Amino acid sequence: MKHQLIKTFSGIAAGIVICAALTLTSSLAHAEYNPKVLRIGFQKSAGVLTLLKAQGTLEKRLLSQAVDVKWVEFPAGPQLLEGLNVGAIDVGYVGEAPPIFAQAAGANFLYIGYEEASPAAEAILVPKGSPIQAVAELKGKKVALNKGSNVHYLLVKLLEKHGLKYADIQPVFLPPADARAAFERGSVDAWVIWDPYTAASEKQIGARILADGKDVVNNYAFVLAERQFAEKGPEVVKQLFEELQKQGQWVNQNYPDAAVQIAPLQGLDTDIVEKTLRRFSNVFKPITGQVLDEQQKLGDTFFELKLIPKPIKVKDAAL
Repeated sequence: MKHQLIKTFSGIAAGIVICAALTLTSSLAHAEYNPKVLRIGFQKSAGVLTLLKAQGTLEKRLLSQAVDVKWVEFPAGPQLLEGLNVGAIDVGYVGEAPPIFAQAAGANFLYIGYEEASPAAEAILVPKGSPIQAVAELKGKKVALNKGSNVHYLLVKLLEKHGLKYADIQPVFLPPADARAAFERGSVDAWVIWDPYTAASEKQIGARILADGKDVVNNYAFVLAERQFAEKGPEVVKQLFEELQKQGQWVNQNYPDAAVQIAPLQGLDTDIVEKTLRRFSNVFKPITGQVLDEQQKLGDTFFELKLIPKPIKVKDAAL
């Protein structure tokens, strides 16, 4: 099982790629709005959404309205947002960072809802036996991370909390599969990553959590919809969101059973999946101004770090 997670989620590109990709594709024609089809972009790492797909409850609900549900898998949030931008999907679920890059590149989407903060679901890891015991000891060290992702923001904020600047460490930009390989080889001193990679690395290679996001970042996730679809098919989007809410509530009341169902879909051991589910909130709510204000902080930080080409106003993408 040591490398199952890498095999399952291999090929994930760095988040920053979305800016260039969306810039190139933004002029392409979008698919025409189809009120009888709901195309959902998902990632296998998204536990609640993966379970919703497997159980088919949304399909049953929309059957009476003659709406067909299509599921489109993506390896990561940046690619999913590109799919949303070019009309390949109507709705998607991603972490908090990819929408920032997508909006900076001109993607035409709306924030529909969010999953409550899950700060424990992302962390800085050090190898088993590492002498590093505190974040401040990362000064001058090589730290692997997925560029432009949620953990990029986590790293910046954790360094600030412990008296360091981003320039004090040596970032090594690698997608998760390559980052884990470098981490195991000892080519980097630490790895900033999210679940289920964190939980899998803890069990499979004895990685140790140096610090997680608690009291540092929110680590929200978002449900996004292509603007035209959100405006013309609000009832379908509403029903999808309600099913996510129900599924999330069930997961939080049935962690072991949920893990048993999700584990084979993700190619992971059940205990790894259960640990991951317990670290996420699995609570979905309609978008709020306060959450968008928090999202704006990411946008401002990424612009200051010159990771996006221009400042953005997150509320421009709100309903």
